[in-house]
Amino acid sequence: MSAVAVSDNDFENEVLKADGPVMVDFWAEWCGPCKALLPLVEEVAAEMKDRVKVVKINIDESPDAPTKYGVRGIPTLMIFKDGQVVDTRVGGMPKSQLTEWIEGAV
Repeated sequence: MSAVAVSDNDFENEVLKADGPVMVDFWAEWCGPCKALLPLVEEVAAEMKDRVKVVKINIDESPDAPTKYGVRGIPTLMIFKDGQVVDTRVGGMPKSQLTEWIEGAV
């Protein structure tokens, strides 16, 4: 399973009301570091699909959720549990660090 693309319209159902932890990747098409991180996010989504749901939201197409959660720079990754942000990381990172961060938060 790969990362699920969500929008402002389905953010509540896909993230806030999800069963279990959700990692959200806030990104944009023009963002170089976002494009570099995307393959790693997709790999982690496939490898950890039984433990965490991974979604991505384009901040240009869906500006409400990033504004609500204070996204100032991208890529921004947030982990949600029970509708609440439990941890946030800004910027790119190697896959090992991404996996370790998710495992520590979920």
